[in-house]
Amino acid sequence: MTKLDIDFVRSQFPAFKEPTLQGQAFFENAGGSYTSKFVIDRLYRYYTQRKVQPYAPYEASRLAGEEMDEARTRLSGVLNIPVNDLSFGPSTTQNTYVLAQALRQMLNAGDAIIVTNQDHEANTGPWRRLAESGIEVREWKVDKNTGFLDLAELSNLLDGKVKLVTFPHVSNIVGQINPVAEICAMAQDAGAVTCVDGVSFAPHGLPDIKALGADIYLFSAYKTYGPHQGIMYIKSDLAMRLPNQAHYFNADSAYKRFTPAGPDHAQIAASAGMVDYIEAIHDHHFDTGVSLAEKARATLKLQAAHEAELLAPLLDYLRGRNDVRLIGADKAEERVPTVAIGLERAAGGVAQDLVKHGIMAGGGDFYAVRLLKGLGIDPSHGVLRLSFVHYTNAQEVEKLMKALDQTL
Repeated sequence: MTKLDIDFVRSQFPAFKEPTLQGQAFFENAGGSYTSKFVIDRLYRYYTQRKVQPYAPYEASRLAGEEMDEARTRLSGVLNIPVNDLSFGPSTTQNTYVLAQALRQMLNAGDAIIVTNQDHEANTGPWRRLAESGIEVREWKVDKNTGFLDLAELSNLLDGKVKLVTFPHVSNIVGQINPVAEICAMAQDAGAVTCVDGVSFAPHGLPDIKALGADIYLFSAYKTYGPHQGIMYIKSDLAMRLPNQAHYFNADSAYKRFTPAGPDHAQIAASAGMVDYIEAIHDHHFDTGVSLAEKARATLKLQAAHEAELLAPLLDYLRGRNDVRLIGADKAEERVPTVAIGLERAAGGVAQDLVKHGIMAGGGDFYAVRLLKGLGIDPSHGVLRLSFVHYTNAQEVEKLMKALDQTL
């Protein structure tokens, strides 16, 4: 099997050449990734050459609009969805709030929705607020010991009243890869719409959304090596059924209906650099004559294999300590490398101590307060989160484990 050329990968990120970051290993990637040079180059070009109102007939404006359209077209190809089903917003949190307001207008008092307590608050808080309009909110709870979601529990919650099931592809604390296709099929068979928060999965490889079967899928470009934008897929028939949230004259455009604020033109255009990066990784390792979707799937597998190879020794190390609580699965193939641990000491203080050893990590609740409470962990005490992606190398993981030895 082809192995990821880690030196080639790291050469695509200016951060690894930045003098102020030398000697530091980055383990807070779940909070936001480094940005690829392709995105930075496109952003710089837009701000220097295209910073005008797009879609007018003069050259700079025409090119500005074409670059924005290119981003939507190329990302849609990677995600295996129709181009008009993809839209941008200022963040995934904002996109979720806009969607919740649209659902609020379409649902009736007595209808029910299902949320989980495994979610980041951005994907559960806006939906829970529908209770203010008489919508019944049912909580799909995690197992208090493992943090996992059980499909049998979902089955118990589903009935004809449920109109929406919203859940994470991956928890930003547990790291569990939820069986999205199976969950979506269960919910849709019961007559419900599905909304998947992909923010914590997408950094490990952009998914084939068509294969997942989700009605709505959201993720954040700033966690997938791009600019600070929220990216949102909504199945076209659902998008046109939901009430328009934008200017009335944009009601006929599926990709404009849920962006009430003016989009950030430069960041949308720069998002095409995320696809440039995927193509660069693919074409460095494989034959080039395949579709964008096929390139994305092959790159995802390459990245996942590298991450699993680095994750296994870290999980072995944590399993061997009796002074930490490993949250989630202890097998690399069952999770992404977002690893949270409970400690006797407050996690924020441990993260601060790790800085002295050249480790950039975070300690706290990571906006998953409901999850930590469900696991019996005091949110103010928090967890230490050690998260990495495919550009992390083996030497950095070794450095992390040595730093934990010295710190814990």
